Amino acid sequence: MLEIKDLTCGYDSKFVLKDIDFKIDSGEFLGVIGPNGSGKTTLLRAITRVLKPRKGSIVFCGEDLVRMGFKELARKIAVVSQNFETNLMNVEEFILLGRLPHYEKFQFLETKEDIEIAKKCMNLTDTFRLKDCSLREISGGERQLVLIARALTQEPELLLLDEPTAHLDITHQVGILDLIRRLNKEFNLTVIMVLHDLNLASEYCKRLMLINEGRIHKIGQPEEILNYQVIEEVYKTIVVVKKNPISSRPYMLLVSEEERSKRGNR
Repeated sequence: MLEIKDLTCGYDSKFVLKDIDFKIDSGEFLGVIGPNGSGKTTLLRAITRVLKPRKGSIVFCGEDLVRMGFKELARKIAVVSQNFETNLMNVEEFILLGRLPHYEKFQFLETKEDIEIAKKCMNLTDTFRLKDCSLREISGGERQLVLIARALTQEPELLLLDEPTAHLDITHQVGILDLIRRLNKEFNLTVIMVLHDLNLASEYCKRLMLINEGRIHKIGQPEEILNYQVIEEVYKTIVVVKKNPISSRPYMLLVSEEERSKRGNR
């Protein structure tokens, strides 16, 4: 579905991403991990054409992304960002904005079909109960679900998520990631998700791409990426890697400076 070749891009004279090459198949669930400032969000901005490549290409469904119109792009790729600013509308009105890429010429109001699609997406994300609430009245976890519902209302083929569980408690983290995995499996929705939490990335993503200093450090199954040698090399901190006793996926235990000091004196 998506092939990125020799991509270099960034901001002004600073190029954050360099020589990025990877492919993602239809129906994949790819997690993007890496230290702060490594280029994870920059990659999503390049895929959505917010950033123009300095060199290289991004091919989506066989077509060079630069040749696609923004309306066509918005019909096929949806983005769930970390934050949104608008608080001046209710939940249903906000979710219906996802239908704008599908509006016909001179269409100014949503159709019955638009409303039905939005309702279906609200039911999928358990946000229909919030439809009449103001965006300022709902919690952080509910806001993330509303963002996902709006993205699904676009009827995309590719869903990009930038830290969808940031600042959420574990109940909302698990609920949102369970939803995304269900959408991936049941609707064959292709997902690229940026995560900082390595344990969540390990548990939910089929494949991981580790970015460090603007380059792909390693890409593969969680078991291939999340070992203590790779994590210590990239993140510059000591970890202990075990297997989740339920899923057998790798999970990381952090080692504090105090504990390192204790063991160093033994």
